[in-house]
Amino acid sequence: PHYSVGAACAAGNAALIQGAQMLRLGEVDFALCGGISESIGSFGIFASFRAQGALAAHDDPTKACRPFDMGRNGIVISEGSCLYTLETFERASKRGAKIYGEIAGYAMNSDAKDFVLPFGERQAQCMQLAMTRAGLNPDDVDIINTHATGTKQGDIEECKAIRQVFSGCSQTYVNNTKSIIGHAMGAAGVLELAGNLPAFEDGLVHPTINLDELDPDCGVENLVANEAKNAGDVNVILNNSFGMVGINSVVIIKKIE
Repeated sequence: PHYSVGAACAAGNAALIQGAQMLRLGEVDFALCGGISESIGSFGIFASFRAQGALAAHDDPTKACRPFDMGRNGIVISEGSCLYTLETFERASKRGAKIYGEIAGYAMNSDAKDFVLPFGERQAQCMQLAMTRAGLNPDDVDIINTHATGTKQGDIEECKAIRQVFSGCSQTYVNNTKSIIGHAMGAAGVLELAGNLPAFEDGLVHPTINLDELDPDCGVENLVANEAKNAGDVNVILNNSFGMVGINSVVIIKKIE
């Protein structure tokens, strides 16, 4: 299918959600789900972001992507791909597959507020709905992998949403993968989830890098900055993926004991 830029940003998570729904409905017993991002022939997308003043610039390209930092000035577009195999627990066990985690809950909604600007209230509702469907409370979540792209208002709105839902959750850590790999557009959600799944085995929460001066409006409890954090036993990861035109998606993965 062809997605708009906004839809593409949430497409990776959306693919996991669609695959999980098909499994639950019994329509399939095995699904390949994920996302791919490539920049060949994408000059028009870059030009539109440039015209909006949304592309990051920095003398050192490795420091251009700076979510939550006072010096952030836009996104860094990257390429990549990631695919997951989804199947029932019974089928995976029967064939002896290594199970990386269980899709415990998910949600999608729309801001219906602005063509470009995000809306933290609806993002908060999306996270809460995913947890409700998973039968979890906010303090059950060990890692929140943020969508934050390094745009001023986008980062602030997501942090507002996180504070609204997770206030007082002292053992919930927050990080960002785009600071390390850039924004892989349609592959962003699934790639960022892949970057956090190893925490189920080693308990390490990877950091948000390039965070030298935290924007006060982006302050959230337990934001992991610049150095990895040993969280001990990680059992639940919440993965945010929000797109332009107000498309929000959240996927929650639980560790399999």
